[in-house]
Parts: sequence; structure tokens; C-alpha cells
Amino acid sequence: MKKIILASTSPRRKRLMKQLGIEFTIIPSKVIEKFNPRLKPRRQAEELSLQKAEAVAGNYPDAIIIGADTLVALEDEVLGKPKDEKEAKRMLKKLSGTTHKVITGITIIDSSSRKTITKSVETSVTFRTLYPPEIASYIQTDKPFDKAGSYAIQDKGALFIERIEGDYFGTVGLPLFLLAKELKKLGISIL
Repeated sequence: MKKIILASTSPRRKRLMKQLGIEFTIIPSKVIEKFNPRLKPRRQAEELSLQKAEAVAGNYPDAIIIGADTLVALEDEVLGKPKDEKEAKRMLKKLSGTTHKVITGITIIDSSSRKTITKSVETSVTFRTLYPPEIASYIQTDKPFDKAGSYAIQDKGALFIERIEGDYFGTVGLPLFLLAKELKKLGISIL
């Protein structure tokens, strides 16, 4: 079987890949995430996942490369990873009492055939109203600085969520159903 490479250092994606039970190697893409304001959020996530996969694929001529990018969108505004506490507070206040989208784009490249698959999943997440002391406490305890939208569904950010509609694993950072389905098209069966 071809070497499978995850072009990400995300501990959440690493955990999800292990959940699939396949052997893989982590090779960080080193792509600097830059948002293109002309792209809709879903297309933005797909484009960033493609950039990450392509950055690694060029160095591995016979491998399957998986790139992913997760972002949060409120209407058409993309909320990436906050750079500091002030920005994290601003994002969480903005998400308070709303339904927003968590979008994860994935790209799979078979570097020997150059076959490239880029897709995404979109999940609706509804937050309850958040109060300033809760936001401050969350920022101090869970350090949201490496998380799109300043929160993570799999940690204490779950306490903010009234409802989700869509792919839970996509909100964590790697839509396992979609990934397994697309890997199967390349001859890699998970089960």
C-alpha cells in the first residue's frame, strides 16, 4: 500500500486519523493560511486544503497526501484562528446566540497519478447566548488560539453549543465519512 501522509500538525486531525486505524505519517505543509476575500467560505476551506496537500505532494512521488483546513463562517465572514485574547473575545461575542457554519475542506492527492480530490463538509452550529465572564473563563482555561472561531467542539466549547446539524467530525477538523469514501476511490479501503 502507498504511504499515506497527513499534511497537518493538528493534534485533533492526528487523533481522528488514528481512529480510522490506518498507518500514516505526518509531514507539515508549512503553508501560511491567507484568506482570499473573493472566495466564499466553503471554497476558501477547499482552496487552503489544496494548497496544504500540494505543498507536501511535490516531495513524495508515490504517496497519498491528505490536506485539510477548517474555518468558521458567520454569514460570509470567515473567522480564522485568533491571534490574541482580544480577537478571541471578539469572535466568541460575535458567535454568541447565533447559528454559524463550520466548514472543513479536504484534499487528497495521489502523487504518482496526480489524481486530486478536493471536497468539503459544512456543519451548522448553534451557540446559546454567551456571557462575558464565561467567555473570559473559557479563553483562560482552554486557550482557543489554534482553533478557528476561537473554540473547539470537543473540549469545553461544547458547553456553548445548543445544536449541531451535519458532520461532527468535520467540526473537529477531519470529516471521517467523506475521507474514507474518497480514499476508497483511490483503492484504500478502511474496513
